[in-house]
Amino acid sequence: MAPQGKRVGSRRGPKKKPSLQPALLPLAAGVTLAVVAWGYLVYAAIDFGGTARSGEQNAWWFLALASLGAVACLFVGLMLIARLLRRLGITGGASSTPSAPPADPGSPPVAPPLPPPPGGRRASR
Repeated sequence: MAPQGKRVGSRRGPKKKPSLQPALLPLAAGVTLAVVAWGYLVYAAIDFGGTARSGEQNAWWFLALASLGAVACLFVGLMLIARLLRRLGITGGASSTPSAPPADPGSPPVAPPLPPPPGGRRASR
């Protein structure tokens, strides 16, 4: 016996076919480059740290530069990942709806509306 009614059927929509978007290739290449550079700089910082602890004074400066470079590469990589995910439609952008319309320079300031009283309808009776 087959189910009947107006809500019978699949709740899933049609599947989208994955398609190659050439505009996303530079973003993907940038993410890859940033992550590879980050890994190299972390490896270099570890190496410079070992050298610095053995007594080489200039290695401390190289350790600091490699660490700052690794932080910058990781930051750039994460920003590129966020942009790539937004362009793919996986995440949404920030909403740009203002909370209140801008006031005219000559008009008096408008107070924001008061929040509703706590408790709901039954508590207000």
